[in-house]
Amino acid sequence: MDVCVLPPLGVVLALILQITGALEPYDLLYDNGVEAFSRGDYAGVVRYMEKALASFSRVRQTKIRCRLKCEDQHRIDSNINTDLFFFDSVLRRAACLNACIEEQVGTQSMHTVSEDVIQDFHRRIPYNYLQLAYRKLNQLDKAAAAAHTYFQANPEHVEMGQNLEQYKTLEGVEEKHFIDREARPHQRAFSAGVKLYDKGDYEGSVSLFEEALTEYYKADVECRALCEGPQQFQEQNHVLYRYSLYELISDHYTQVLHCKHECVRDLATRPGRLSPMENYLPLHYDYLQFAYFQVNKLDEALSCALTYLLFHEGAEFMIENVEHFSESLVHDGQPRQEAVQYLQRHKQELELLQIGTENLGIPYTEGNYWSSLGGREDANRIPSGTDGWMEYVPISEKKDTSVTVVQELREGGPLLYDTVQVTLNSVDLNGTQRVVFDDVISEDECSELKHLAHTTTISGDGYRGKMSPHTPNEKFEGTTVLKTLQYGYEGRVPLRSARLFYDISEKARQIVESYFMLNSTLHFSYTHLVCRTAITGQQDHRIDLSHPIHADNCLLDPEANECWKEPPAYTYRDYSALLYLNGDFEGGEFIFTEMDAKTITASVKPRCGRMVGFSSGGENPHGVRAVTRGQRCAVALWFTLDPLYRELERLQADEVIQALENQHLWTQINPKDEL
Repeated sequence: MDVCVLPPLGVVLALILQITGALEPYDLLYDNGVEAFSRGDYAGVVRYMEKALASFSRVRQTKIRCRLKCEDQHRIDSNINTDLFFFDSVLRRAACLNACIEEQVGTQSMHTVSEDVIQDFHRRIPYNYLQLAYRKLNQLDKAAAAAHTYFQANPEHVEMGQNLEQYKTLEGVEEKHFIDREARPHQRAFSAGVKLYDKGDYEGSVSLFEEALTEYYKADVECRALCEGPQQFQEQNHVLYRYSLYELISDHYTQVLHCKHECVRDLATRPGRLSPMENYLPLHYDYLQFAYFQVNKLDEALSCALTYLLFHEGAEFMIENVEHFSESLVHDGQPRQEAVQYLQRHKQELELLQIGTENLGIPYTEGNYWSSLGGREDANRIPSGTDGWMEYVPISEKKDTSVTVVQELREGGPLLYDTVQVTLNSVDLNGTQRVVFDDVISEDECSELKHLAHTTTISGDGYRGKMSPHTPNEKFEGTTVLKTLQYGYEGRVPLRSARLFYDISEKARQIVESYFMLNSTLHFSYTHLVCRTAITGQQDHRIDLSHPIHADNCLLDPEANECWKEPPAYTYRDYSALLYLNGDFEGGEFIFTEMDAKTITASVKPRCGRMVGFSSGGENPHGVRAVTRGQRCAVALWFTLDPLYRELERLQADEVIQALENQHLWTQINPKDEL
């Protein structure tokens, strides 16, 4: 009997969409590309990923064009004196927008994409798949471009940087192939203008700075249009609160307005960076006023100098320049109108934001958008200020976001168990609040936990369902304490093994708490039994990381040499530990680095019973080298000193343990197998 093998659902859906003429959703194409990669179908990877990127771009541009078109067609008249006319414009604009978008890309619900996928595209993850696929297909020029594009948004990816250096040595790869396919036009022109300026080519730099300004204001319009989408109200539940019409409109518009107001930050932030370039927009006018002066265009120089003073009223060096230009011209000048209008709108938005956020119950503090005068320091008074960073506080997180040290830093406390020994301390590991223990568990316990992992772990567990969350070259599988206890209760795994996982993680918690001499209880934040497996056939020429360099409770910003303690980082985590179950694999070393995410300060080779413990902040950036053969298993533990952030599953597991003890089910377990 012949067996009919059906194609994957994603492929079927793609065929249907092709027949109907609708734009294929980029998340569907992306999933098909990932699936093709897992099959080793590299031509398929290229086909799907390139189409996914094109679909992503088209959806974005369609939203921009339609929102601007419908805004222009259905303007809200400032002279209207009744609500009816106001809502007439609103409703007609909404109908226009819906019709416009559906005409261009199909039903909007088809293009509703999860936040995880959106973040993958913002992080340029598809380009990582593309560079690997193009390399397999020996299309090295395209591989170099994809690798360069990915690296621009992921500068902490040490191996990709090394990969790029390797591409440069390959025959057929030229400097012109290293292009950023996602470069933002305004930033590209500004960067090119600075280079010409530094070479003394003022005529050429003027052209590029003017282009940069044109592209900046165009990008600002697009950024603001994209803000007019759905908003998340994490602090509010409008159904329960039963808000009135105007309260709902106020809250939604405040979120939209905040997004628009922050476009100044977005446009000044380079890909992969968390913080904007300091004084970004005013610097354009600073460079221009001096460049125009150098080419003897004093009218333009005066106008740019006056424009700079709109941002930094009272800047002495620029006031002196204005006086010099005015005296030379024997007349006064005017600042540029685009900047005048830009700042007028910015001021009005700030006033509205303060009202709207007060309604939301969140006091608004404006970001320090133009924090430096950008004064020019050397003999030629060349503008400076592009190396600094602005402070930014999101609307939903008005808290102190500075990285703070947890309690008083101490270490070297009692180990509590006779078999446990310290192999490497902070001094040996070239850092602070770091330690490596050995013999935390026995070979038999490692073997039992590995068997438990092979029975209970699920691909993507703990990684929002993603089988390969950090690298396409490895498969990740995980499970939790509660899940293993449930399996044990159902008889799917030995109950003894589930209890061992529970007890071993508690032993690890006690050791970390005691060794670092903490004055308060260390609570579980998350406990995860996880295995990562090298995917056969995808290890050739591999130099990426199994887990990129990061910190556990803050967002690592290697270029700024900072770690920002703000969401989406798990800011409440204070200490971390990795308890290894095996060492019979290739690669997979745990590494500490400096905050630059490049300089490796220590490397630890996993083995059964070895545990690495460390504080979770920016003082301990870390990652995992690629697992190139075999499977690496470990118990990953994160702890918090704040009882409000205790792991919910752990508390539930505690209740399960108590219930089982009350039922005397543990009498089936040999006491010597317990800890």
